[in-house]
Amino acid sequence: MNDRSDLGAFAAPAFRRRRTVNWMVLGLLYAFFYMSRYNFAATMSELSRTFGWTNTQLGIFETMMPLVYGLSVVFNGPLADRIGGRKAFLFGAVGVTIMNFLFGACTLAVVTPAVLEGKGHDAHVVTAAVLRAGIAPGTLLAVMATVWGINGYFQSFGALSIVKVNAQWFHVRERGTFAAVFGVLIRLGLILAFSGVPFILTVLPLRWAFWLPGAFVAVMFVVNFLWMRDRPQDAGFEPMDTGEGDVDDGKPATLAFVLRKVFASRATWLIALCSMMIGMVRRSTVDSWYPKFFTETYMQGGGRLADFLPYQTAAWGIAVLGIAGGFAAGITSDRVYGGRRAPVITFGFIGMAVTLCLLGVSGAVGLGPWMPAVCLAILSFFVNGAHGMVGGAASMDFGGRKAAATAAGMFDGMQYLASSFVGLGMGWVLDHWGWAAWPWVPIPFACVGALLISRLWNVTPGQKGNKHG
Repeated sequence: MNDRSDLGAFAAPAFRRRRTVNWMVLGLLYAFFYMSRYNFAATMSELSRTFGWTNTQLGIFETMMPLVYGLSVVFNGPLADRIGGRKAFLFGAVGVTIMNFLFGACTLAVVTPAVLEGKGHDAHVVTAAVLRAGIAPGTLLAVMATVWGINGYFQSFGALSIVKVNAQWFHVRERGTFAAVFGVLIRLGLILAFSGVPFILTVLPLRWAFWLPGAFVAVMFVVNFLWMRDRPQDAGFEPMDTGEGDVDDGKPATLAFVLRKVFASRATWLIALCSMMIGMVRRSTVDSWYPKFFTETYMQGGGRLADFLPYQTAAWGIAVLGIAGGFAAGITSDRVYGGRRAPVITFGFIGMAVTLCLLGVSGAVGLGPWMPAVCLAILSFFVNGAHGMVGGAASMDFGGRKAAATAAGMFDGMQYLASSFVGLGMGWVLDHWGWAAWPWVPIPFACVGALLISRLWNVTPGQKGNKHG
């Protein structure tokens, strides 16, 4: 499975160097997409203190973003397949930049921050935030949630564009490993958000936690405009045989072909349902609420996340072990299971359930902040391993180069639509039962995911005999 002799000219150093440049600039832009998406989660506590928002109100944003994102990737997938990943990504970058600047500007509406009393989920507002004349609290909340939702629309072009571009640059037997390598750049975005944004808040006001990430996206827009190309032939190479069994005739895929390729397959629907389960686990833990968990559980005496070593360990551990999980899953699926993705995704779900149990027990017995930090990092290993296989490799495998964006839209969209229920729901759970309930809520979703994906255990993309294809 490791023999590259059938890749011909596409194993040549010149091609591989140009491909590396292509996905590096693509990946760095997506890293800043992540920073300009998860900066909200990294600033939850600061937003709560500034506006006087409850966890349920914060959950509105955690519902709006994934809901709009999830709907958008489904509908924008065929669009990206038609216009190409490069145009789609650049369009999304413009919108992400504008929305982050608008969201940061909304914080200027606060003249005097709210005053809160109490600790954890028992905290309540004793003095409401003083807003500029003519601005009602409910209206400001609605406007900011709408802006953040629109940010989700533009963010949706990122994942679609990645798989659309790279489905044409990578052979089917390279994609699992590629998904792991590309995950390094995605994890960089999480480090920038969850570790970097708290440092921004130590020297600059809250608005800069959104303005700076938006500015970074703008810079990478220019870099990608200059260096990123859709296909090998756009960079002066011959069209690549990616091993999917179809031929790149240079013509855009018809809508009927794209829809039939993706939505007529039982396998893609099972993968989409598994993606929903990943979203339930991911969005409720390592992608969202954990900065507020550390603040309200272990930092009630004050302090900043930038200076709290267990939190920074968790932030970096989530990224580093997420990278390791992506490599472990990708390389194992390529080299041990011959391109089959289901076995490693199944193991990922089982690992999620076990680690969440450990996280819940650590809180129940009061082991302090270090044990949750370790558990969250390990959880990321399993979450990212499974997510990389679904969002990266499987979307290229089952969509092919002509329908990769549509497949990615289906898988990613279902994940984020499921995540939208977790956002408001988890906020409500935290307001009513506190952080002790937090680790236990996602466990059933991990168990259901393992049962679903195990039904595709023996399915290999590209083989006509697959009964699930």
